[in-house]
Amino acid sequence: MALDILGASFVREVEPGELVMVGEDGLKSIKPFNKAQRRLCIFEHVYFSRPDSVMDGLGIYEVRKHIGKELARESQVPADVIVPVPDSGVPAAMGYAQQSGLPFELGIIRNHYVGRTFIEPADHIRHLGVRLKHNANRATIEGKRVILVDDSIVRGTTSVKIVAMVRAAGAREVHMRIAAPPTTHSCYYGVDTPERDKLLAARMDLAGMARFIGVDSLAFVSIDGLYRAVGEARRDAADPRFCDACFTGDYPITLDDLEDPEERQLSLLRESA
Repeated sequence: MALDILGASFVREVEPGELVMVGEDGLKSIKPFNKAQRRLCIFEHVYFSRPDSVMDGLGIYEVRKHIGKELARESQVPADVIVPVPDSGVPAAMGYAQQSGLPFELGIIRNHYVGRTFIEPADHIRHLGVRLKHNANRATIEGKRVILVDDSIVRGTTSVKIVAMVRAAGAREVHMRIAAPPTTHSCYYGVDTPERDKLLAARMDLAGMARFIGVDSLAFVSIDGLYRAVGEARRDAADPRFCDACFTGDYPITLDDLEDPEERQLSLLRESA
């Protein structure tokens, strides 16, 4: 989508390990590295990319709707309304609503002048950010059984505040459905995720997370469901198409000589400096 904004014409995607240089003489492609296993970050499809982007030939918006449909197939629950946690939960919630036949409503309104909260440095700043970022739309959720659809759970900070807000607005039941598998491992490839002991899914089982967040039920899309949403029949453990280490712990590049995970991350930063 960045190229669309510039008015560029799409030719093809840059391949893994390829350098494309643009100069006065046109385009020049260099592939200086040995061919390696293709492992695009699957979290781009879940959260990071803008929904109007196209990656690896897949429209992000449609993929997220497909994830929502997979969620509905895997974990339906009696409810009255589907409510997305804006903004990244919106396409998945639309897909969930289409698959389940339940109405889709904007039960939470987002203030677009506040940034992403999971990367804020301190808990009190994250908590303040959540309160400033979202507000319940009482007219659409009061007295109803609500299914909240969000893109992921990292620390759980946002989810706790959102659920409390929806209950305070009069929801009779609150069920949460997550358009990604549980985030159980940190990313050491440049994404600023917390250390593993701060990841909610690494510290608690599903029932514990549901109690912590305060929902009547909690479910995540399965790893195979996520792969189906991006056009795969299932995840091939021997040869996965994507990097899904944050969900599976299967890191494409291992650094077994370093025992401390934080040291692993710092070593990558040093190498790229």
